[in-house]
Amino acid sequence: MSKVAIVTDSTAYIPNDVLKQYSITVTPQILIWGDETYQDGVDIQPDEFYRKLSTAKTMPTTSQVAIVTMKATFEKLLEAGYDVLGIFLSAKLSGTMQSATQALEMLPKAASKIAILDSNSTAMAMGFHVLAAARLAQSGGSLSECLKLAEEARKHTGVYFVVDTLEFLRRGGRIGGAQAMLGSALNLKPLLELRDGRIESVEKVRTKGKAINRMIDLVVEKTAGHTPVRLATLHANAEAEAKSALATAVARLNPVEQILACVSPVIGSHAGPGTVGLAYMAGM
Repeated sequence: MSKVAIVTDSTAYIPNDVLKQYSITVTPQILIWGDETYQDGVDIQPDEFYRKLSTAKTMPTTSQVAIVTMKATFEKLLEAGYDVLGIFLSAKLSGTMQSATQALEMLPKAASKIAILDSNSTAMAMGFHVLAAARLAQSGGSLSECLKLAEEARKHTGVYFVVDTLEFLRRGGRIGGAQAMLGSALNLKPLLELRDGRIESVEKVRTKGKAINRMIDLVVEKTAGHTPVRLATLHANAEAEAKSALATAVARLNPVEQILACVSPVIGSHAGPGTVGLAYMAGM
């Protein structure tokens, strides 16, 4: 029986030590800034990205993982004797799943050795799908078993996030201009969630602190009666707020796993600096 390698993309932003622990391969999204092109998390790291963003006169744009990168990643793992399970960012937010599908079509002889899954999510909500599959793979699970577990994990995860402004989401076409204008005019802090693979508005709350507290309340409600609970806070240049939110959530939910993650440049270019999120997996 072949071993199984797990592949994801850089929007999962699973911490590097955890990636190494479970031998997870990350394919980078692309950040385009003027005449420069960067591989997300490879050529540009979050700290550098947010420093540059604070003084930038032009805003970056993004692109999905390149097909050639996806194909090369699959080939390298196949040559090393692995079956491959790829778990990627929601197809409703990115063309990354399309890149993976096209790469798979270019490797017809390996079709039975590669499976790809739309996480219908991103961030550490997707990261928890990846970790569940990677842990099973490490313990000897087959490709079909790892895929089935990742599919099940989709039913048990979610992510909420609070942004300082909707302007970055508006620029990237991820949320409507009217919503962005309303939030700015009233100085409200938007609380959003990833629902059915799309970014949806949940509430608008006065002050960021109250919005973060409400975000924690919603995760407590979503996870009620479901154990074990796994939590991850994520932040775009707002580490102190993310650490505080994680401490509060941990005290209320007693998770078996807790992770502090930094938002990758590609997602940060859409969510904007100051974003704080809370992802969970409950019941598995």
